[in-house]
Amino acid sequence: MALMKVEGLRKVYADGTVGLEGIDFTVEAGEFIAVIGPSGAGKSTLLRCLNRMVEPTEGSIAFQGDETIGAKGRKLRRIRREMSMIFQGFNLVERVSVLTNVLHGRLGYMSSWKGALGLFAKSDIAEARRLLARVGLQEQTHKRADELSGGQQQRVGIARALAQQPKLILADEPIASLDPAASETVMSSLHRFCSEDGIACLCNLHQVDMAKKYASRIIGIHKGRKVFDGTPEELTDEMIHLIYNKAPQESVRPNDEPADTARKETA
Repeated sequence: MALMKVEGLRKVYADGTVGLEGIDFTVEAGEFIAVIGPSGAGKSTLLRCLNRMVEPTEGSIAFQGDETIGAKGRKLRRIRREMSMIFQGFNLVERVSVLTNVLHGRLGYMSSWKGALGLFAKSDIAEARRLLARVGLQEQTHKRADELSGGQQQRVGIARALAQQPKLILADEPIASLDPAASETVMSSLHRFCSEDGIACLCNLHQVDMAKKYASRIIGIHKGRKVFDGTPEELTDEMIHLIYNKAPQESVRPNDEPADTARKETA
């Protein structure tokens, strides 16, 4: 059974903007998938639909065999804690320590009152320290998050995601705001930890070279539609041009003949 199976996923916003149109794909355990496409293609909408930060309009999302659309209460909480997220803007609490930010990855396993009071278990604190050492930030443990560089903050975000002990990490443009050196550090760290821990990852990227370097599989999205799904080797220059400029009516496999269409631009 696939870790995640997405069928017919569609998102239409209140103003009529189509964010996603009939997206289908599966994610296997431990798979590292890059999602590429131009700005406004629907990449962020896709990730946010998967964890229900955005409510899909139609379709099915099965995660570990459980349907996520319509899930509420404890079921939704369980799904979300096993599907952690890394954000483009880091999404850290800047005024608190690096250690506390990593510990926030454990909130889904705690009662609301313990979480509000910051009553973390000793084992969670020890694990958070271990994760900070793992991402090379053991010397920054007690600094405020806003004292760190962008690359360091994103590594805190990775440690926080790992603290959830997820089966799947959703990384939304994790290197978009970083310089090339920091980008390389963040991507190599994310890829290595997912590989070592057997965690699947869906990573939105603008950088095609990074997608080819780190992903075992690449999904291309254009104007809300999946237009490519294949290996890095199959992502030819022609396919890259297809993803970023043309977009056929249906998904294509490598060696298919693309057909041009025009669709309303998405937000």
